[in-house]
Amino acid sequence: MNKSVLFLAAALLAGAAHAQVTVDKPWVRATVPQQTTSAAYLTITSVQGGKLVDASSPVAASVEVHEMKMEGEMMKMRGVDALPLPAGKPVEFKPNGLHIMLTGLKAPLKAGDVVPIKLVVEDAKGKRQTVDVKATARQN
Repeated sequence: MNKSVLFLAAALLAGAAHAQVTVDKPWVRATVPQQTTSAAYLTITSVQGGKLVDASSPVAASVEVHEMKMEGEMMKMRGVDALPLPAGKPVEFKPNGLHIMLTGLKAPLKAGDVVPIKLVVEDAKGKRQTVDVKATARQN
C-alpha cells in the first residue's frame, strides 16, 4: 500500500472516532430584556453509547442538563449529573422535557443569535469527547 492510501485510511478512521456523537436540530429559546435564564434543545446520538457529563457556554454563568418530570400532580425540574446516552438511540431535548438550562445570561438572546455550547460525553471506558454545538436563538 502506498503512503497516500495509508494516510487516507488513517484520516477516515480519525474522522470516524470524532463522529461517535452527533447533535441535530440545536436551538435555544430567545429571551426578553432582563431575563437571565434560557434553555437549549437538541437531539444527541452516541453511536457507541455513553453519558452526557457536562455542558458549558460562554453566554451563561452556569449551564446544566435538566429534566422535567411529573411527580403526582406537580411538574418538577431538576439537574441531572450524568445523562445516559444509549448506543445508537437519539435522545431528544425538548420543551417540558430534557433541556440544557442556561442561567446567569450575560446578555439577552435575540432571535437569530448563534449560541455556542460545549457538551462533554464520556464513553464506557471513561474517555471524554467534547462536542461543539451552535444553537440558533428563536422564539419557539
